[in-house]
Amino acid sequence: MSTDLFYKYLADGVSFSSKQAAAIRTIYAPLCGTDASSIKSAITPFLSGDIKIDKFHYLTKPASREDLRGPLREFFVFIKDKGVFSLSQESSPDSASVEIGPLWHKLRRIHKAAGLELTAVNFIPVSGENVELMQVTVKNISKKPVTFTPTCAIALFGRSRDNKHDHEHVTALLNRVKQMPLGVMMRATMAFNEEGHKTSNAVYYVYGCQDKSGGVTGSFPTVDSFYGDGGSLLCPEAVFENRKPVMLGMQAINGKEVTGALRFKETSLKPGESRSFVVAVGFGADEVQTKENFSHFNSVEKFNRALEANKKYWSDKISAIMFNTSDENFNSWMRWVTLQPVLRRIFGCSFLPDHDYGRGGRGWRDIWQDLLSLILIEPHLVRQDLINNCAGIRIDGSNATIIGGGAGEFLADRNAITRVWMDHGAWPFLTLLLYIDQSGDFDILLYKQSYFRDPQLSRTQKKDIGWVSQYGNKLLDKKGHVYEGTIIEHLLVQHLTQFFNVGEHNIIRLESADWNDGLDMAYSKGESVAFSCLYGGNLLKIADLLESMAAIKGIDKIRLAKELLILLDTIGEKVNYEDYQSKHNHLFGKYFHRVQPALSGDTVEVPVKDLINDLRIKGHWIFAHIRRQEKVQFKEGAKTYKWFNGYYDNKARCVEGFKDNKVRMTLTGQVFSVMSGMASGKEVEDIISSVDKYLKDKKLGGYRLNTDFGVSHYLDLGRAFGFAYGTKENGAFFSHMSVMYAAALYQRGFARAGYKVLQSIYRMAIDGGRSKIYPGIPEYFDSEGRGMYHYLTGSASWLVLTQLNHAFGVRGFSGDLMLAPQLVKEEFNKKGIASVSCQFAGSRLTVEYHNPKKLDAGHYAIKDVLIDGKSPAFKRTAQDKVTIQRALIAKDALIKVTLG
Repeated sequence: MSTDLFYKYLADGVSFSSKQAAAIRTIYAPLCGTDASSIKSAITPFLSGDIKIDKFHYLTKPASREDLRGPLREFFVFIKDKGVFSLSQESSPDSASVEIGPLWHKLRRIHKAAGLELTAVNFIPVSGENVELMQVTVKNISKKPVTFTPTCAIALFGRSRDNKHDHEHVTALLNRVKQMPLGVMMRATMAFNEEGHKTSNAVYYVYGCQDKSGGVTGSFPTVDSFYGDGGSLLCPEAVFENRKPVMLGMQAINGKEVTGALRFKETSLKPGESRSFVVAVGFGADEVQTKENFSHFNSVEKFNRALEANKKYWSDKISAIMFNTSDENFNSWMRWVTLQPVLRRIFGCSFLPDHDYGRGGRGWRDIWQDLLSLILIEPHLVRQDLINNCAGIRIDGSNATIIGGGAGEFLADRNAITRVWMDHGAWPFLTLLLYIDQSGDFDILLYKQSYFRDPQLSRTQKKDIGWVSQYGNKLLDKKGHVYEGTIIEHLLVQHLTQFFNVGEHNIIRLESADWNDGLDMAYSKGESVAFSCLYGGNLLKIADLLESMAAIKGIDKIRLAKELLILLDTIGEKVNYEDYQSKHNHLFGKYFHRVQPALSGDTVEVPVKDLINDLRIKGHWIFAHIRRQEKVQFKEGAKTYKWFNGYYDNKARCVEGFKDNKVRMTLTGQVFSVMSGMASGKEVEDIISSVDKYLKDKKLGGYRLNTDFGVSHYLDLGRAFGFAYGTKENGAFFSHMSVMYAAALYQRGFARAGYKVLQSIYRMAIDGGRSKIYPGIPEYFDSEGRGMYHYLTGSASWLVLTQLNHAFGVRGFSGDLMLAPQLVKEEFNKKGIASVSCQFAGSRLTVEYHNPKKLDAGHYAIKDVLIDGKSPAFKRTAQDKVTIQRALIAKDALIKVTLG
């Protein structure tokens, strides 16, 4: 199997090799342990990158994309009369290749002039030690004996990320270094912070050993001793002049920048013979722990055992969901996509070279969307996370924006700038709905949880100057007790408040931004039609969910905070929905006044049927209002193109349409018009036509986030338009929105169009000559087709969800298994079979679709279903959709579905 010759998958169908990638300095792969507290690394074909645990503990200097052009991990061989050769430096074109698997990296470089092949294997063990391991093997590929002096070098940083540019020299003065038989160890006397210095117990080290020859013969522990005055990590004088290592005195070793440069014993190799060296760069609490950890890997045999354990662990992770279509490369590519949500839970949204913003961790939107893929794999493990996450919701419908380290721990915005994203209230429901469908756990809706409380009131328009930290971050009632409401109450708060939180076009206010963080300059008068659609659709789906819960659980009343009746106005005091000012006043003047700074603590029982009726009235009103007001059309030639406006700017102007001699259109505005169900079937067809005309790139095939507005900035809408067109949120091929567009099309039954969108992403990703990324889906592609911000993107979860739940149609429905395939004919192999293996109801199951006539989606019906060769009772809800009771799903079941 090959992918445009950029990389070739190996026998396991996941690992791959590439010679072309080995020539790109800014391409990188991630390495990590099993959780967020472990070491995390980035590694390139030139062994550059960085190694860290969190923002306070960088073992090596932090690296952004352009820093990858410099060195980090080096291994030199000095050969008398021939010079110096290294792992990271090319001796000739095509001298190197890489092999990469989950999660390990192998570089092979040939130096013909030296008669040597150098190979480095890097990984982070899954056994819990905070260490990155590297095994370097030197092989004599000549016909004569070769004698060389080996030296390994990794420059240690050993402090906070901020110290890269803040007091870098001053913090180096805190370093205390120790030369040891194993290598080099450093610690800082304290963690430097002008707001309050603290003691530091962190220890960083580079240790090594040589097979058949024991440990190191000495070290060069400082930049001064290794680089010299005229050298660098690429050209250290200690290597090029073949200096012998010596023990340095206190003045020469302390208060210096540190290098873990280890000299090994001079080695001679016969033709065909090889020698290996194991190097560990790690972190520990003290010297004893560093030695103990290294003892687990201080031989080639131990290294190899740890590597095999690593491979098995990550192989199991990426095998949780396995797709088998006619395209074997696509199947392999999706294995890497399946891994990406796991990487997001470990890395957060930072700690890889493209992701050089923020300080680690994840935001509100991230925690909900990252759970999507985990719900598909192990829903029983997600329940408590869902409940904990709801503790971040404020009683005003907004939420904390940063997630702390503990369960249910939330903080204000990472940059200490109070903001509110108007889309945040929509995501928790979508995630919970998926969970309930997969698990059948309606009881979670009645579980009680607290609300988040901080100084921010009225969706940040007011501030409680009397709030003090002693109050805590949980909402109290007027008696001083922590108030807890049900999970369904939290969801209602998020959606009902937004129904009334409208601007002058009676569309939900854009506030600080929505999903598109780049639309951040329209706080006063901006409105988001796109997410008004999503909130409207959610209101209707919440009503459907309550209806199902009432029928299945026999519940006819739900207890809610008394104040919530203000927002359930069809039950109590009615509000004129056509008057945006009345709605705004109802929210800010009545509801916020009653719930801030504390609730009464009183609750009331609300009939479920009345609640359902209220939600449906509101949802349908939003849809009707948008259909009436937000349609855009533009005639070009003989054809009229139609779509929906997505936004109003800070001067209350409609953003989309034909303006300043340019067509202005956003993909976001169309995605949620379709996904929510607001657009009719005919309107979806119009949207597809318009998107293909104005947002699909003819050269690269992908779908842009917006057309070129032809402005250098748009200060009445957002920073996005200051970016060069075709980058980031200004017209890039943004994977997340493209995948959600595909998901929306599948949900509405437009399978062929959805498949076309997913294929556009896949084709751009595997075009390695342009994308310059390893397998997986990046955050976006720029106008040159280059993949940017790889690995740590929420689009991966959405892609797995879309492929499994909608293309293959394998999904839960109120806890039962639904099969509703929308596979197009190209996805079936030569035998007419397409299959997927996944988790459901605590069991591993494989679903095989047999389509002997190679019929296309929309043209086949489900003819027969067999579970392990037996016909189960199933309910047919459409010709291509059946539901099987959860209890009938056996462990390791094989479900064969005949289509015709």
